[in-house]
Amino acid sequence: MLTNAQIKEIKKLNEKSKARREAGLFVIEGPKMFSEAPVDWVEKIYVTQEFLEEIDREYVSESASSTTISQMIQWMDHEIVTREQMAKISDTQTPQGILCVLRQPSYSMDDLLSKGNDERSSLYMVLEDIQDPGNLGTIFRTAEGAGVKGIIMSRQTVDIFNPKTIRSTMGSIYRVPFIYTDSIASAIAMLKAKDVSVYAAHLKGECYHDEVEYGDTAFLIGNEGNGLKDDTAALADSYIKIPMRGQLESLNAAVASAILMYEFDRQNR
Repeated sequence: MLTNAQIKEIKKLNEKSKARREAGLFVIEGPKMFSEAPVDWVEKIYVTQEFLEEIDREYVSESASSTTISQMIQWMDHEIVTREQMAKISDTQTPQGILCVLRQPSYSMDDLLSKGNDERSSLYMVLEDIQDPGNLGTIFRTAEGAGVKGIIMSRQTVDIFNPKTIRSTMGSIYRVPFIYTDSIASAIAMLKAKDVSVYAAHLKGECYHDEVEYGDTAFLIGNEGNGLKDDTAALADSYIKIPMRGQLESLNAAVASAILMYEFDRQNR
């Protein structure tokens, strides 16, 4: 039976980045996010009886062949909760009937920079102080689609494990390696040491983004309101810009990121 103490702890994981960081845990909800989660990340599953009775009629896990979601749940540490209890621990207005506590993954710059057997040029996104959870989640989702090798974020960037960010990634958080860094400058230096060319998306761009030939590449994307800090932008090998019509000066951070990522992908497909 779910205790008040458990409810309190799960709510803290949903609401406070400090609690998530100290515990090394985060929360996901819904059958899609559960079915795609790496098994070794799963700490505990909370599910309603109604969900178990209905889900197999509607959903077969894509990540587990013909294995049903209810079968997957039975193999793991899970607890049956009431609808009322699920409503208390859920971050959404309409809970889907399954909530999981997962272990946070851990990556290093070496992990991101490792070439492996991939012969394609590598692409990295370097994000400085992105604040909107939806923007960050969308960047992750787009990064997976464009084949990004890794995402590097400043410590002031919104928490990737924020429930709103998690939902926006649509599962890409499981498949796109990432790190937070206390020093964007140090991370850029490590990229350059691996012969990665660094481009800043900047209003003072010297050329348009589709006029550059991209090999191993990192794109610098700044805060939604203030853009890149001058010191950070100065670390780029060159500034690039996206063509604009009308009176616009800049695009949403996630939109601009998507344009740059897919131009790189087009050239390296």
